[in-house]
Amino acid sequence: MLDAQQQEQLNQDLGLGGRMSERSHSRLLNHDGTFNVGRSSLGPFHPYNAYHTLLAMPLPRLLALVASAYFGTNLLFAALYWLCGAGALDGAARQAVGRFEDCFFFSVQTLATIGYGRLVPVTRVANALVAVEALFGLLGFAILSGLLFARFTRPSAKIEFSRSALVAPYGKGWALMFRLANLRRHDFTDVHAVASLALWVEDNGVRRRRFYQLSLERTFIIFMPLHWVIVHPITEASPLRGFTEEAFRASEPELVCLVSGHDETFAQTVHAKTSYDSSEIVWGGRFRDMYFGETERLSIDLDRLHLFESVDPPAGV
Repeated sequence: MLDAQQQEQLNQDLGLGGRMSERSHSRLLNHDGTFNVGRSSLGPFHPYNAYHTLLAMPLPRLLALVASAYFGTNLLFAALYWLCGAGALDGAARQAVGRFEDCFFFSVQTLATIGYGRLVPVTRVANALVAVEALFGLLGFAILSGLLFARFTRPSAKIEFSRSALVAPYGKGWALMFRLANLRRHDFTDVHAVASLALWVEDNGVRRRRFYQLSLERTFIIFMPLHWVIVHPITEASPLRGFTEEAFRASEPELVCLVSGHDETFAQTVHAKTSYDSSEIVWGGRFRDMYFGETERLSIDLDRLHLFESVDPPAGV
């Protein structure tokens, strides 16, 4: 059975795991929200992962992959038609190069079920290839259509986090804070945030990574039409209490945050996550104002999300 302290540590690591955190000195979570974890046997295009890989792949890369697969498939079938012989396709050129070109464009027409009628398969092998390619084309375009539909209808949070977290003045003391904004115009409601701080500490002469779940000024907001500054006040109960900047850097800190909210457009809960390592946490700064416009209609400038000004850093917090 785990004692109370061990159970608390398990709850505070947000599921990242003690073994992973203690074996690796690199950051656990990248700033873009991807986990800094590799898998030795299950690659991105393994049957278990291929659909998710295509679903999450950036659109330009996906389109380039589809175009490459389309061109390669037609080249393959063109070569097969060409190997069937000069009389396999009625209407094709007799010269080798011209016949391959006709075979390629015949494959394009067959794969897309266009069929202009100028080129006609006349041998049994050529007709069999047409049947196989037509089936291949129907299945391929059906899968591609489903994939593109799933990409455009998949609910996801477009949350932009500030590039830096700040140890900033807060009331009569200091606080660790960062901010975020919803890049989409639709409503984002019932937004919750959980933050955990990972620090390397000496435990009985052994250097270990410890997680501390941070108490926040506000753990949730009902509406987020503008931006949200997530603030952890450095009080007596804070794990940062008593740190100097040198000691803070030496502990190799990593601030991990998970934000979840209700997307009213899709009527589903969406999530976003990020982390800040030592190089992304500024010791002594203040975020600049994002508001502009008339008082009757309040607006924020998203280009100012990352802007901050330096202040005299504290000797200790």
